[in-house]
Amino acid sequence: MNYKPRYADKLLVDKLEATGAVLIQGPKWCGKTTTALQVANSVIFLQDPKVGEQALLAAEVNPSLVLEGKIPRLIDEWQLAPQLWDAIRHEVDMRNSFGQFIMTGSTTPVESMAKRHTGTGRISKLLMYPMTLSESNDSSNQISLNKLFQGETKVEGRSLKSIEDVSFLICRGGWPKSIDLSEKVALQQPLNYVDSIIDSNLPLYDGVQRNPERVKSLLRSYARFTGSDAKITEIHKDIVANNTTISYETTANYIDALKQLFVIDALPAWKPNLRSNTAIRSSDVHHYVDPSIGCAALGASPADLLNDLKTMGFLFESLCVRDLRVYAQLLDGTLYHYRDKNNLECDIIIHLRNGAYGLVEVKIGGSQIDTAAKHLKALSAKINTSKMQEPSFLMVLTAGQYAYTRNDGVHVVPLACLSP
Repeated sequence: MNYKPRYADKLLVDKLEATGAVLIQGPKWCGKTTTALQVANSVIFLQDPKVGEQALLAAEVNPSLVLEGKIPRLIDEWQLAPQLWDAIRHEVDMRNSFGQFIMTGSTTPVESMAKRHTGTGRISKLLMYPMTLSESNDSSNQISLNKLFQGETKVEGRSLKSIEDVSFLICRGGWPKSIDLSEKVALQQPLNYVDSIIDSNLPLYDGVQRNPERVKSLLRSYARFTGSDAKITEIHKDIVANNTTISYETTANYIDALKQLFVIDALPAWKPNLRSNTAIRSSDVHHYVDPSIGCAALGASPADLLNDLKTMGFLFESLCVRDLRVYAQLLDGTLYHYRDKNNLECDIIIHLRNGAYGLVEVKIGGSQIDTAAKHLKALSAKINTSKMQEPSFLMVLTAGQYAYTRNDGVHVVPLACLSP
């Protein structure tokens, strides 16, 4: 299978040039190992039944044996031998050189890591996501996020994706093995992913055998709250209302485990300096790391989304969050959301390390664009620009086909036109 370049490729090279080891984390099937193999000069697969068992035994007796090999050396699924963390940190210190090791993993062995060194200064982290529309060649790449931050004042472009195409892209997700497959086969991959979460990922995470029916119910309920800042108590009530017996504590435990497995990746609240005191809601907004997980949990097909545009709107927002997380990484940025007591909302804030930020609302299209633009202008007017910068841009991300700049300066951009 031909390798499709990832934006993580550059990030990985940059981090190897500046630290002794790089830990690539992210959900299963998002391409961590394949990306690492593009730059690794030797590798040990700890899950490989041919060599993994012997490697694990060696890691117990003498971890340095597993670390021998041409650099950068890839340790795949390192969490199967947690003692390698301290061994790698020590080896980096001894060699006193950058670019020694790459580690990949889909979770962190929480209990075994509690007493270990953080690895600060020796091991840097890279969080990988499923493929963006730009990486899967589903974006025309005509609108650059970086150029918007650099002051571009007018955008023009056209997406080649119809609303039907977008509904398929939401359900297909960005799993590398799904790209370029037939629709029937591609849509099976998220279903397999959800089955994997239920049958193996959660038990392997901490060794606790969880009730499969409860996990299914939780995944469905969490999907119904996509794009909301509902409290865990509300998600728990929804699970119980759908005839699944589960305690609040168990619900919270399952959600935490899904976060550790990089299945759930919620957006934290943004707290800007405002001109007047306003109570800002601090709850996270719920999102799966890829919207296809929510679709699979709900049993929703592309046709189902087109018949329920409200649900499609929330899942499209998750699609936008997924892609913007990746694009923002390249600009050294982080994503947030904003909601206050007056119900003024902003779906996504892209905040860069240098203090620059952009405000983004997500709408499928139509008359919603006007409402979104008004929200963006209202939030922009509330920001105290004597204490922080003005927003670099205001943007409405849509599932439509045309990119343009409105008379009020708000950019309207189809997600399938966007690139870093």
